[in-house]
Amino acid sequence: MSATVNTLTSATVLEDARAEGRAALVAYLPIGFPDLPTSIAAARAAAEGGADILELGPPYSDPLMDGPVIQLAVDAALRAGTRVRDLFTVVEQVADAGACPMVMSYWNLVDRHGVERFALDLAAAGGAGIITPDLIPDEAAEWITASDAHGLDRVFLIAPSSTPQRLAATVAACRGWVYAASTMGVTGIRSQVASSAHLLVERAREAGAERVCVGLGVSSRQQAAEVAGYADGVIVGTAFVRALAEADSPRAGVAAVRALAADLAAGVREGRAG
Repeated sequence: MSATVNTLTSATVLEDARAEGRAALVAYLPIGFPDLPTSIAAARAAAEGGADILELGPPYSDPLMDGPVIQLAVDAALRAGTRVRDLFTVVEQVADAGACPMVMSYWNLVDRHGVERFALDLAAAGGAGIITPDLIPDEAAEWITASDAHGLDRVFLIAPSSTPQRLAATVAACRGWVYAASTMGVTGIRSQVASSAHLLVERAREAGAERVCVGLGVSSRQQAAEVAGYADGVIVGTAFVRALAEADSPRAGVAAVRALAADLAAGVREGRAG
């Protein structure tokens, strides 16, 4: 089977946002929560509200890097029967809506599906690429080959603890953008974004990164504006999941996601405008 080459890239989306004089808003949502149709509607609503890139997370039985809000959501999705095969349906639905879908996945799910097969299925569904929080470039040779063959973005994480050597190697291995984790620890809402985030973005740029997005802890319009002042993208996850989890109904949850995306998108624009 010949390789498929995906034409939709998150790099293009980030560059378009930069051309508009702003950072991009990246929204994470788990698939299958609170059910599969609602997760599709929520992802599309986030895009309608102003999210530029959608991170779609397949549920995983041992989400060690996620905080309690996301852990409860993915556990509910798993118990409801959501599986990796459903991911490509969601990606396709989001792409058909004109949004830019990426996958945020623990590597074991990709490996079990088959790296080449996963890349092929993701590209065919219209996905832009994968963010792999627990995969390091040293162990990613098969994925680097597959992502190149299918035109998929590959996003690795850097952290404040990254050594200069590790940071340089990670930046070089990324395709599309670099994920700067603003703090060590699990995902979740924080009262303020770690001050180390700005320095980490600067270090990544010095190492050659063209585009850097910041995640872990951003939940408010003010925080989005702050991060947008120095990053190419602002990543928000827990706040979106909480909006769905605390809603009185799936329909209300979708509306809450749309409203939150609009508020955060306004913050992103305020930050770069300032």
